[in-house]
Amino acid sequence: MGHWSQTVKGLLNLFLKSNCPLCQRPTSQEFCEDCQRQLQRCQMSNPNQFWQGQLPVFAWGGYGGAMKRAIAALKYENHPQLARPLGHWLAQAWLNSPVSAQLKLTVVPIPMHPSKVSQRGYNQADLLAQSFCDYTGYPMRSLGLERVRATEAQFSLSGTDREKNLAGAFSLGKEFLRSRPSTPVLLLDDIYTTGATAQSAAQTLAQHGIRVYGLVAVATPKRVKDDG
Repeated sequence: MGHWSQTVKGLLNLFLKSNCPLCQRPTSQEFCEDCQRQLQRCQMSNPNQFWQGQLPVFAWGGYGGAMKRAIAALKYENHPQLARPLGHWLAQAWLNSPVSAQLKLTVVPIPMHPSKVSQRGYNQADLLAQSFCDYTGYPMRSLGLERVRATEAQFSLSGTDREKNLAGAFSLGKEFLRSRPSTPVLLLDDIYTTGATAQSAAQTLAQHGIRVYGLVAVATPKRVKDDG
């Protein structure tokens, strides 16, 4: 009986295998072992090094190499399943960090405009937040914020133009209009670059008396001296 169950298990694993989205090698996980090792090497030794200023930021890894490919696959190549491990790694690092301080927080993913969600089929920040909250146990309010104005792609704009591009882009969403959060908000996004998007979202919440504790992101291209 034991031999039969092992045979069935082996056959199931064979059929359930898919290709790693980064290297196309067969794998039963979201990433193959080799790509997962490369991604783990992207983790910052001090993810809370940007936890300062008006909007503190906690970033799990550096945006480059395998991490850049993984986020591109998640966002543009229809691999929503990649949000699960990325969100879990971010959550694990967050809970192990002193800045989490065992606080009660409400997670709000940075929203996309409905037209973009319709085009892509999902909001990657929303999926990452689901995985993050699955690990941390924090409540998630995916409709706490709403993106009411479609904006240009941020990467093509200068810092000043990014701020103009995002002016009036967000409003309070259905969930917070109905009931304000009883705890501070932790914003979540896939990448943190200049911070214009996060600042605009945080300002919208602050205008309605909602405190923002900070932002967590899977990756950032920013660097400081002690992290290469």
